[in-house]
Amino acid sequence: MLKIYGADLSTPANKVRMMVNALDIPYEYVRVSIRDQENRTPEFLQMNPNGKIPVLDDNGFILFESGAICRYLADKQNSSLYPKDLKQRALVDQWTDFAVIHINGAMNRVVFNRIFAKRIGRKIDEQSLRDGLAFLEKFLPVVDDRLEGRDFLAEDGLTLADISLISILDPCEVAEVDLSAYKNIVAWRNRLRQEPFYKKCHDEYGEPLKKFMTKKT
Repeated sequence: MLKIYGADLSTPANKVRMMVNALDIPYEYVRVSIRDQENRTPEFLQMNPNGKIPVLDDNGFILFESGAICRYLADKQNSSLYPKDLKQRALVDQWTDFAVIHINGAMNRVVFNRIFAKRIGRKIDEQSLRDGLAFLEKFLPVVDDRLEGRDFLAEDGLTLADISLISILDPCEVAEVDLSAYKNIVAWRNRLRQEPFYKKCHDEYGEPLKKFMTKKT
């Protein structure tokens, strides 16, 4: 059985979980406590020398980096989530890369400074926060325009591009990122968050965050 090493607040780990859910593959989810530095143990570092999550163990085949994991699993299942057709795959790659490079980078700045900085005793970087919000203001309209009259980001059905973006935008509410100006993103997101691949991960990102915030440091 597949093993996925991750943490409930890790959007890359959640992306892999959503992908596996969409592929309907049984798996064991192994929670790794970053707080307790379980990602720095010799055993974990042997799987991923970067000490980061997620990590996939497919019966002894170890793979890290969420994008590589998702592509590997979709190819293994011969799934349309990552199509074989060259041009279709290129479009999925294009929008997946756009989401990861532009939206995820900006969200990370906002999420860290608005949610986690104080919790781990770090000073809020106001410039980084402003930059993150500015980048979102620049790049979210591109996604909103793409979704005009469309149900999915890259193709006519669900793909890795949608799963990547839905996981990246997962912390919006708790990070106070207002999406109301982007009606197409809101409609797309609301629809996908009702799908089994999402619900099997969690009902919303705020659930595991509440548990994290109530734990003693």
